[in-house]
Amino acid sequence: MQQSAQETSTRTHQGTCLIVEDSEFDSVKMTRVMEKSRHNLKVEVAATLRRARAALARGQTELILLDNNLPDGLGANFALELARDAKLSSIPVILVSDWPSPFMWEKAASAGVTYVLNKTDFNTRYVNAALQKSRKRKTVSI
Repeated sequence: MQQSAQETSTRTHQGTCLIVEDSEFDSVKMTRVMEKSRHNLKVEVAATLRRARAALARGQTELILLDNNLPDGLGANFALELARDAKLSSIPVILVSDWPSPFMWEKAASAGVTYVLNKTDFNTRYVNAALQKSRKRKTVSI
């Protein structure tokens, strides 16, 4: 049974990967991808944008995996909201959707989303690349 916050292992975590996904099947799949990645991140799942905002308020988020169609809004709109927030805009976002539309791609590009992917294409390669880019950016800005 999936919990709202689940850890991928008992090791000490370096931060959190927030999965914003209302489908339990898809969130479990994304959690498994995170477990296979080379990053030691705790996984927290939020089924709504409201819960995602609460998770982000707690801090420590290193990566966001974001579905586009959620019960309380569109992931692409949420990505734009994140981009306007000085504290959250540096968190890499991977938009993972069943049907990426041209309109969604446009919003994602405006928001600086790292990748827009079909759920069937999502794998560790994108997680590793997004986190590597983010960490390089943080190192350069220090």
